[in-house]
Amino acid sequence: MSGQRRSRGLASRFFLAQAIVVAASILAAVVVASLAGPPIFHAHLIMAGHAENSPELFHVERAYRDTNLIILGVALGTAAVCAAAVTWFFTRRLQRPLIALTRAAQGMARGRYDTRVPALRAGAEVDAVAASFNTMATRLQRTEDTRRRMLSDLAHEMRTPISVLSVYCEALQDGVTHWDEVTGALMTDQLARLTRLVEDIHDVSRAEEGRIELDRAPQPVEDLLHTTVEAHRKAYAAKGVNLVLDVGEPAGVVEIDRQRMGQVLGNLLTNALRHTPPGGTVTVRATARGPQRLDLVVADTGDGIPAEHLSQVFERFWRGDTARDRDHGGSGIGLTISRALVEAHGGTLSATSPGPGAGSVFTVELPRPTRHRTCEARAAV
Repeated sequence: MSGQRRSRGLASRFFLAQAIVVAASILAAVVVASLAGPPIFHAHLIMAGHAENSPELFHVERAYRDTNLIILGVALGTAAVCAAAVTWFFTRRLQRPLIALTRAAQGMARGRYDTRVPALRAGAEVDAVAASFNTMATRLQRTEDTRRRMLSDLAHEMRTPISVLSVYCEALQDGVTHWDEVTGALMTDQLARLTRLVEDIHDVSRAEEGRIELDRAPQPVEDLLHTTVEAHRKAYAAKGVNLVLDVGEPAGVVEIDRQRMGQVLGNLLTNALRHTPPGGTVTVRATARGPQRLDLVVADTGDGIPAEHLSQVFERFWRGDTARDRDHGGSGIGLTISRALVEAHGGTLSATSPGPGAGSVFTVELPRPTRHRTCEARAAV
């Protein structure tokens, strides 16, 4: 036999616990009945008129002791039977949901992320564990689906530039083509595409893991939006899309990392341009939401987003129309990076859309610094 101790099951542990309680109770009763009972019983017999050391007194006291032993023995047996019955009943009620949870966990360990635990109805605590397990399974399944899609998209994104570079390298080696300005520009473009993809993946991983350091400082909102819009004005004009900066009342100051927030707004403007046809309009505006919150909004009149896809637009490599986005050169993680950067600032990034063809609105909600009035005064000076 192995020297290792066999682990006890739930039933044996439950029964052992009840047996200990029953044994302790019976032992206490035996001690009390043996030590306190006879003297009290003897004193009452004397008070009733029985002579000391009489045969009647001896037999009555012996009958009392025998009766106590019989009663305690029957009580011990009854308690043991009841403990066994209660243990069997409750362990069966607990074992079935626990077995279901165990099998579900084993299925998850084997990679079956679609495993779910049905309603167990074994108490609030067990039901809470089952609900938490199902939530975990759903998130793991979603993560696994994203991982598979990410690997597929990565392979697709890398295949084209690598193929182009390989063809040109072979052509240069075989003397079929020669190095010239066009060849250099093409290879540089493909290398830049690979480099951008690697940097995007690195950025989104660092942002989601909270490893990006922010250099925060009070920044005037109007200046931030104006700089971002002007940086994209040429690209919008080339496609024929109207880019409007709508700054009504002064939006004040917000405490941010200007470079990172510029990256967020730049990603949103690039995404809006990609999905807005010529003749459409993209509007950038700032809206104060009380004294402590500020909304930076990028609204377009483009493709729009179906309601069932709104919860997925910030996932890595998610594309509503894969072929279309690839043709436009999107890597599929710009919005993921943007959301992670906004959350690192303590804000939120959300998307709304009336539906396909009706445009979409991306809103960056940021906290205002508590000393924003002082910062505004300094900026004005």
